[in-house]
Amino acid sequence: MATASRYLRLPSQHLGRPVHLWTYGHWGLPVIAFPTASGMAHEWQSGGAIEALEPFFASGRMKLYCPESNIAEAWSHADGAAGPRLARHESYERFVRDELLPWVAADSGGASRVGVVGASMGAWYACNFALRNPEPVAWALCLSGRYGLDRFFPEGVPADLYYHQPLWYVPGLRGEARDRVRRHTRFTFVVGTGPHEGGCIDETLAISHAMAAAGLPHLRDVWGRDSAHHWDWWKRQLHLHLHRLLPPPPA
Repeated sequence: MATASRYLRLPSQHLGRPVHLWTYGHWGLPVIAFPTASGMAHEWQSGGAIEALEPFFASGRMKLYCPESNIAEAWSHADGAAGPRLARHESYERFVRDELLPWVAADSGGASRVGVVGASMGAWYACNFALRNPEPVAWALCLSGRYGLDRFFPEGVPADLYYHQPLWYVPGLRGEARDRVRRHTRFTFVVGTGPHEGGCIDETLAISHAMAAAGLPHLRDVWGRDSAHHWDWWKRQLHLHLHRLLPPPPA
């Protein structure tokens, strides 16, 4: 059976424009899937992930929401001072928190909790959003991610990006800030040790170490040298971990 899909442009006051969004499935836990550095809403479809995840849609375990990101405006192709770039990203985070999440809740029958997932740059989006907004996020599944923004600032990362660099701020989480995350959200960090994983390996190990030191619940899953930074492997990793993270099929 083909997966039910919809395409729409969701209005956003925070971004001042409509946002491209694809949805897949009829019912189940709502999961927001962030794209890689492409930033495209249809990337999960073009990468073959939707077809690979068909069993989860067919069994009613998951309903997937794939928004575009504004990575090119804020990070990957952006020029200029860090302040305006950070402001553009924070507008996107407010879109997800204040506009997309309420829309997803209404679209999925009033669900109050979601999962978030991403591969490559999408892993940073999922991790950073969940750490900063833990209450609505049941879990974050982060594949082949890097958890700092240093590579976008070759002349040095400005201090005002501190709270968007999990590798920087997780070690400093204390008190209520740490307890909010601990109460609400579980994290899974997956990485391969094969082609093109590069800095993802060290940064996955580093974020896992920081989470452990902060006492935050998480799982680290390191795959072998044959596993590459590619959808062929992310599809396998998604299948494995979604079986664990999603609720069982409805009776």
